[in-house]
Amino acid sequence: MLTIGVDIGGTKVAAGVVDDNGEIVEHTLRPTAADRPDVVAETVADVVRELSQGRDVEAVGVGAAGFVDETRSMVRFAPNLAWREEPLQKKISGMVGLPVVIENDANAMAWGETRFGAGRGQSHVVCLTLGTGIGGGLVFDGALYRGRWGMGAELGHMQVLPGGRPCGCGNVGCWEQYASGQALVKDAREIAEAEPERARTLLGLAGGKIEGEEITEAARLGDEASLAAFRSLGDWLGQGMADLAAILDPGCFIVGGGVSRAADLFIDRAREAFGERITGRGHRPLAEIKLAELGASAGVVGAADLARRR
Repeated sequence: MLTIGVDIGGTKVAAGVVDDNGEIVEHTLRPTAADRPDVVAETVADVVRELSQGRDVEAVGVGAAGFVDETRSMVRFAPNLAWREEPLQKKISGMVGLPVVIENDANAMAWGETRFGAGRGQSHVVCLTLGTGIGGGLVFDGALYRGRWGMGAELGHMQVLPGGRPCGCGNVGCWEQYASGQALVKDAREIAEAEPERARTLLGLAGGKIEGEEITEAARLGDEASLAAFRSLGDWLGQGMADLAAILDPGCFIVGGGVSRAADLFIDRAREAFGERITGRGHRPLAEIKLAELGASAGVVGAADLARRR
């Protein structure tokens, strides 16, 4: 059975035709405008029609970065996108004439990694996507956990520091403000401004505006400010995972998302911090902390598989 998986990001829509084994038969990528919901829906419909040509496609799964309701049809709220009570399933299904399942994008990624990636063989998995923010997905006893109203696993919005940095969700001190791509950039900029002598390489590479790519390059060249920013990210990541382990007791954490491409600069510190701060340390098994295997395709593969199991 062929299904189509769609992963909606802040600036692009990725989609693919996926078979029963989680293999992508054909893939496409389109730019889109996250601040215009109707344009996003039209873009998704366009890629579905394109990928369906000449194929017997059974259903479509869409991974959307937001709070998806319990019926997997509506995006209630998206902290970093323009969706507010958006009936995405009805819009897209009406345009393409196929069954459509909407799922949170991090849930789709978690399902893809558990079924076909780093979580194969695991029954209790916490999946983290480190990008602009932090997305989360939970698979327990081999099933995706969504919560009563479909809005569970918004792990990036745990409040880890009362009175901390403001977050796009409306709260302050959320975990994603300290262990994500935007956190990395904020930390590096703050250090460079306060102690420019520690950021000479970074400032030279950035040419006026410090972004994640320059921070990664500078860190690999030994820039002190950039390395400190990555250490902070790893520290906060490990702290948050220790807190989650106290509640959820997973067998495995999977770390993916764009920031994970620089995992060599922070994952060891995250593992150390996790081991140092987990409750009952020394008297319990430690969950594995693994890097995602499916890369940018995880959300597409997961969404397609969820549509297959609708």
